Amino acid sequence: MARAVTTQRKAINTTIAWAIGLLIFFPILWTILTSFKTEGEAVANPPVFLFFDWTLENYAVVQERSNYMRFLWNSIIIAGGSTLLGILVAVPAAWSMAFVPSKRTKDILLWMLSTKMLPAVGVLYPIYLLCIELGVLDSRAALVVILMLINLPIIVWMLYTYFREIPGEILEAARMDGAGLKEELLYILTPMAVPGIASTLLLNFILAWNEAFWTLNLTAVDAAPLTAFIASYSSPEGLFFAKLSAASTMAIAPILILGWFSQKQLVRGLTFGAVK
Repeated sequence: MARAVTTQRKAINTTIAWAIGLLIFFPILWTILTSFKTEGEAVANPPVFLFFDWTLENYAVVQERSNYMRFLWNSIIIAGGSTLLGILVAVPAAWSMAFVPSKRTKDILLWMLSTKMLPAVGVLYPIYLLCIELGVLDSRAALVVILMLINLPIIVWMLYTYFREIPGEILEAARMDGAGLKEELLYILTPMAVPGIASTLLLNFILAWNEAFWTLNLTAVDAAPLTAFIASYSSPEGLFFAKLSAASTMAIAPILILGWFSQKQLVRGLTFGAVK
């Protein structure tokens, strides 16, 4: 009897999980399908789901109109650079907070997290003027630094959580054997926290890849990433939904592929230390 109830609960939970997953994925699926429609079919009422004349015309037009590879390369550099720079800054910070805490450590962590509540538009003007004064407006270097600072609280919080799960006695034993700070960070702490660091890298790479507010306001041509590539299909004449969907599909395809192949690592990292 108990086994039957357990099996039934698992079946219900699985069904609910699949339903939620499909609900979340449906907008992406609809965007992909729309990218293969004509403009007329894209705005048809009632909507056309599967039975339409599939076409690659929108992708051809997007390729002819825009240099997709330049936008893609900018996104890779900006997202990858900001993530790696954030990790380099966050690892020592999270280490000190996790293993050498002070009375104000929790206050500092909460203060860092509170900065995420600040509306981005509230600091756009001063940052925009600062970029002009420094001559870095529409540059990838400026976006790397800005996105790193924006996501730094999340990176520090995640690494701090992972580091707290590592027994401090291991690091104390290493110090007794003569390990310095460099050896402690590179050869002991980092290898033990690889799942957590990997999931932090992946999550923040995705956040930087999807960032639109700063990339649209601080770039024009040279440093424009894929978010600007998508926005370019909004014109004074209106939205071209089929071509916009094709551009969106091309923009999200790399991150979807990355997420698909790294999902096990991401889940492993996000649950790191959850079960001892």
